[in-house]
Amino acid sequence: MERLMHLLKNSGSPYQVVNCCEEQLKEAGFEELDIHHLMDPHLGGRYYIKPYDTMLFAFKMGTKRSYIQEIRLAAAHTDQPCFRVKPNPEMEKEGYLKVNVETYGSPILSSWMDRPLGLAGKVVLKSDRIFYPKSVLFDSKKPIAVIPNLAIHMNKEVNKGVELNKQKDMLPLLGLWEESLNKEDFFLNYLAEEIGTTKDQILDFDLYFYNGEEPCLTGMKEELISSPRLDNLASVQALVEGLIDSEKEQGISFIALYDNEEIGSRSKQGAGSNLLENILRSIVLSNGMPEGKYMEALAHSRYLSVDGAHGLHPNAPEKCDPTSQPVLGGGVVLKVSGTQKYATDCEMIGAMKQLMEGNNIRYQMGIDRSDLVGGTTIGPILSGILPIPGCDLGIPMLAMHSARELAAVSDYMNLRDCIRSYFMVY
Repeated sequence: MERLMHLLKNSGSPYQVVNCCEEQLKEAGFEELDIHHLMDPHLGGRYYIKPYDTMLFAFKMGTKRSYIQEIRLAAAHTDQPCFRVKPNPEMEKEGYLKVNVETYGSPILSSWMDRPLGLAGKVVLKSDRIFYPKSVLFDSKKPIAVIPNLAIHMNKEVNKGVELNKQKDMLPLLGLWEESLNKEDFFLNYLAEEIGTTKDQILDFDLYFYNGEEPCLTGMKEELISSPRLDNLASVQALVEGLIDSEKEQGISFIALYDNEEIGSRSKQGAGSNLLENILRSIVLSNGMPEGKYMEALAHSRYLSVDGAHGLHPNAPEKCDPTSQPVLGGGVVLKVSGTQKYATDCEMIGAMKQLMEGNNIRYQMGIDRSDLVGGTTIGPILSGILPIPGCDLGIPMLAMHSARELAAVSDYMNLRDCIRSYFMVY
């Protein structure tokens, strides 16, 4: 749990998520490979590749040479619903300094009201090479803004439900104007001061407001974890830990951490890119192997799409399927869908059941009500890129896409053990 808590505390944006994961991999002896100059990976090697600052691939080569290099792949995503800063963000009204933002993904808007908000992401600066500007990761490391609620005295119907306008009601308050501040550029001046440069050096930025509250254990026996960004950082950490802690004599163990899942995955750093397929082909065909060996490898390969699942809500149990009702503390959820929102097929369900039963890992089945359509995952996207059997799974949670989500500690431990076993079992 310590490593998960560290990630949750230091993950204001996908940039920081990848940075934290990179640190863990380096400490475990993983070597970085350049995406543009992939060397031939050697037996027993540990590697990671960071094609872009918000996505990361990491893999282990088996310790023994095999005729067929089967691939065990597991994937998760690094992004979360939040608020992204727009260009020309400064807004001043009646002495209040606000920041113009767009909604990223599908957050529960009301849950973000009155929260302490930090700011994180990347700032791009001028350089001597036009097409290679300098990039600086930024994290305020403290709350600098808040989206204030309207008092009940001014909105007496608030407890009956109020629709929040994303452009009007969700603008973070950054501070109060004073004569020492420039109303036109107060946000850029703040950034420049924080990263140690001048305003004129800033070309652009990719910045997100995040819930600055820290994760905590709760429940009478601290059996629950309450935290921002559990979806999907619990999965990210389980993949990183599972890969680090597993050993396998043959084949390739591979994790893919993608960005932009919350907005559709159609980007160069999202699961809809063909980058993964190109990298896997390059790895399998290293050392002069013929092209046909890649197709043979795929024929023996499997993948997991690891993302949060909806747990039965104690105050709204009717929202669950009548016969499949995942609960917090009940174990990893194997997610199925006849509409292929999840990529799971019955063969992989059978395989994962055997794997978990053989390793004393708790699991449960999950499917949506027929009249209540839930979200989808990167699983179906991967199945269209890599025609191999796959399974969607994850830990059940409450308040998914809230500014603060809830899950069971034991479910995370089961997920971590599941990923480790998946990489080790033949």
